[in-house]
Amino acid sequence: MNSKERVKKVLAGEIPDKVPLGEFAIDCDTVERILGHETYFRAKAKCQIAFWEGRRNEVVQSWKEDCIALFKKLDLMDLINISHIYAPPKGFKPEAPKKIDETTWEYKDGRILKYSELTRDLTIVHDPAQWTREIREDLGLDPEFATVDPSVFEAVDAVIKEFGGSKYILGETGGGMELPFLGGMERGFVELIEHPELIKKTLLTWSNFASKRDKYYLDRKLDGTVWGVDYSSNMGPMISPQIFRELGLPFIIKRVEELHKKGLKIIKHACGNNWLLMDLFVEAGYDAYQGIQISAGMDMKKLKEEYGEKMTLWGGCKVENLVRGTKEDIINDVRNAMEYCKPGGKYIFGSTHSIAVGTNYDNFMTMLDAAVKLRNY
Repeated sequence: MNSKERVKKVLAGEIPDKVPLGEFAIDCDTVERILGHETYFRAKAKCQIAFWEGRRNEVVQSWKEDCIALFKKLDLMDLINISHIYAPPKGFKPEAPKKIDETTWEYKDGRILKYSELTRDLTIVHDPAQWTREIREDLGLDPEFATVDPSVFEAVDAVIKEFGGSKYILGETGGGMELPFLGGMERGFVELIEHPELIKKTLLTWSNFASKRDKYYLDRKLDGTVWGVDYSSNMGPMISPQIFRELGLPFIIKRVEELHKKGLKIIKHACGNNWLLMDLFVEAGYDAYQGIQISAGMDMKKLKEEYGEKMTLWGGCKVENLVRGTKEDIINDVRNAMEYCKPGGKYIFGSTHSIAVGTNYDNFMTMLDAAVKLRNY
């Protein structure tokens, strides 16, 4: 049984030969340790700066070569998520902000970006128009859509050509369907409450737009897709289940059913304490739930008991332990996850989020070694 067959069996509710292994993402510092050289793969700030400088081709070539090299090295991984390597089209050079110092940039409209060494990413820390910027209400229900530049798929196509016959490939469709946070996360919560009709209009527009784009994206012969909007903090949902049900759920169900008819499985990536949303995730029709944040109270044993027959669970090793835990912490995480979730199938092993920046390399290797020893049925 190869990797693709193994994952398909699990998502169909059948028992495979062994528990599949996979990660939502593996960030650049771990990739560099595995490959032995620098990379643009999952190097968020580094890629953005390169795009500002007009070095798009250099970035995409690295994505292409290093993604393939990485998963040849990590041949035990059954799933490959290529959602991170859809490229800007050739000739792409976005507006470059003014560099203020080694960690700060400013756009012409006053937005300020800061670099974080902790995440190796750039974040907008100041936006003077956050609450005043116009949010378009003339979204239209049947947006015009131009064809997609084939160069967008340059890295994606190379990885699918290499692994498409043997690995389970997760990638982008014409669009996922999530509740929108118009104007950014903070303002978006307010818009959900104050302008529900605008939210519904936005979702209808997105739905039509996604359906038109599918013919370009699904020509890549993907196995599934990952939808990755977080709705919860460590304390619980940041939106009420009622808002999720009334505004988002009808559009999500429609889009899930549309993609199911096209042969794809839908993985819901959601960090935080999602207990109050779990029944809605099941109702939405998601095939699997990933990003299971144990440290936020998403207990694997309880999840398996209450939802293990309703959807596949994907997770098991705390990302916090991968970053700063001991070898014993990692082995205990793996042992517990396999003990609780392996019986009955419908389980994929991985970290509780991703192999994030700052992951201890030896801990990552310990996790893989322990999982391999315990994964056989």
